[in-house]
Amino acid sequence: MAGFEPGSLPDLLPLYYRRLFPYGPYGRWLSYGGVVKNYFQRREFSFTLRDDIYVRYQSFNSPQELEREMQKMNPYKIDVGAVYSHRPSQHNTVHMGAFQAQEKELVFDIDMTDYNDVRRCCSSAEICSKCWTLMTIAIRVIDRALVEDFGVKHRLWVYSGRRGVHCWVCDDSVRKWSSAMRAATVEYLTLVKGGSETVKKVNLTDPIHPFISNSLSLVEPYFEEYALVGQDILGSSESWEKVVALVPESVRESLLREFPKKHDSVQRWELLKKKMEKCKPSHAESEIMLQYCFPRLDINVSRGVSHLLKSPFSVHPKTGRVSVPIDLRKLDQFDPFAVPTISCLCSELDTAHEEEDGEKENEAEPEPKRRTRDYKKTSLAPYVRVFEQFVEEMEKSRKGELLKKSDLQGDF
Repeated sequence: MAGFEPGSLPDLLPLYYRRLFPYGPYGRWLSYGGVVKNYFQRREFSFTLRDDIYVRYQSFNSPQELEREMQKMNPYKIDVGAVYSHRPSQHNTVHMGAFQAQEKELVFDIDMTDYNDVRRCCSSAEICSKCWTLMTIAIRVIDRALVEDFGVKHRLWVYSGRRGVHCWVCDDSVRKWSSAMRAATVEYLTLVKGGSETVKKVNLTDPIHPFISNSLSLVEPYFEEYALVGQDILGSSESWEKVVALVPESVRESLLREFPKKHDSVQRWELLKKKMEKCKPSHAESEIMLQYCFPRLDINVSRGVSHLLKSPFSVHPKTGRVSVPIDLRKLDQFDPFAVPTISCLCSELDTAHEEEDGEKENEAEPEPKRRTRDYKKTSLAPYVRVFEQFVEEMEKSRKGELLKKSDLQGDF
């Protein structure tokens, strides 16, 4: 976050929207190859302007019109909403009840604050490299389930810019899902249940569902380094009492007696595992791992078709970091603190232009035609490339589907 002052945002946003925002792939993403007539025109966009002025139900004739409006308004935040039955900008002119959200990507919002009961390193909006592992695990678990259990193809994972991650599931069929289907999906993906009063939030029963065993195989490799070393969940009597409360009553006393004799969390975990072996059929070991590491989803964000979610490439007004796509092939290397801030990008752009100006000292420089490609001169470039690859993959898949359809029709 070094180098970013929230007060500088009004000065930096015009340059960001004029020169750095990746309008090309962004417009292609939300147009979905013009799947349905007026698809883009019926999409809701919402802008949050300076002083928390919130403008909903905006819609545009084309990605180019959206681009012009963003450059005119310089929003502090952009949210993307549903595709409606009518143009959102005309929602006041439509007969009551006729204006309906018809489609939207299935979205997931995973926020670090939902893990406050199992994080010792940070609290509320703070994050660090230790607890960021929770987001890595969440992406691994949810993404595997989407692909293998639901047969989903097109998922865009995005860093929120501050303390969490978002997922956009963009398959044609999924965008048409009802609220009930979306809610059922979140229910399927939820294992940690109960509020702050609930001590034991994960309860496993035989037979263990394949979703749970597959998820455990993804959680386990991170557990020692994250929970035992990083969070030191068995490091003091105060913290180990919380863990002991999750095991069968018959072994609690002996664990509390023997834990002080052990050197650290790793040794205490080994002791707990040994005790559990004699406690069959108990799933306490797995339940603890899941309670401390399993993804926690916000059902309201996913369930509502009309629910707004922050757009990729929005700038977070508090951190200045850009909401960038995450490359799943390099998921373990993703570092939220290395994500470029708007101030850093604007300064990289200045440097690039100074160098160019030096080279063209004696030339009368014509206005460059492709201003939107300026992000290529900055540290935003690799993130835009991830986004472009996602959009290209979707377009390729759509072409394949169309060819398949025309081949089938040719058979008759």
